[in-house]
Amino acid sequence: MQTYRHDYPVSLSHTATLVETRVTYLCLINTGLLLTLTLTKSLHISDIHKEWHGDYNKLEYVHTYIQWLFPLQEPGVNSEASILTKQEITDFLNNSFAKKNLLKSYKLMLDFYGIELINEITGDVRKTENWMERFDNFNRHTHNSLRITRILKCLGTLGYRDYQAPLVKFFLVETLVNGQLPNIKESVLNYFVFAVLDKKKRRNLLKFAYENYEPKEEFVWCPKKIQMFWLQQMKIQNGREKSP
Repeated sequence: MQTYRHDYPVSLSHTATLVETRVTYLCLINTGLLLTLTLTKSLHISDIHKEWHGDYNKLEYVHTYIQWLFPLQEPGVNSEASILTKQEITDFLNNSFAKKNLLKSYKLMLDFYGIELINEITGDVRKTENWMERFDNFNRHTHNSLRITRILKCLGTLGYRDYQAPLVKFFLVETLVNGQLPNIKESVLNYFVFAVLDKKKRRNLLKFAYENYEPKEEFVWCPKKIQMFWLQQMKIQNGREKSP
């Protein structure tokens, strides 16, 4: 996660170096042309947006599309999906069509998890009407935590950095406050929070996590010195609330 937050200072070796793979990716970000999914037919990215929305079985059990929809500067399980280069990131950020595709992909996956984007400026999200069914799927198929981590990293790299913190806050609320999604709580604390690039927002998320985590003596995601400071703040705030 530190390597990601520091923008991969040491280049990772590409797992896919074929010219065809690189050209395919460049076509993907510029025209939404082609992506190849193992055990499925070749597809346009627009096909996934149109035909896979709400097809939860396909989104769950096909494991090779996520690397195309949310590319990173590190390898994934799909060897046909090449790693992003710095130049491709620059090209992507200057391509409004590519950014719109990424937003569509984000909304597609949020719906799969029982979440919807309610503000495209702030990135605020909320539960959908069928959230109980989708949360149950998430609890039973915890590999989706890896997908969420990838999505968060991709958002930070490809122009939607402000979307990171609202999504992580959503998962902190659901796991620590509402007691939902117990099987992904560790992933939320170990990975989701630390994918947030904005240091101030990341620290605020950790503070929120500490305030709602029990037992507090088992909280290990920041130094004890900082925890003691937050604990004192909580005591002062509680004292004010109890004062007549």
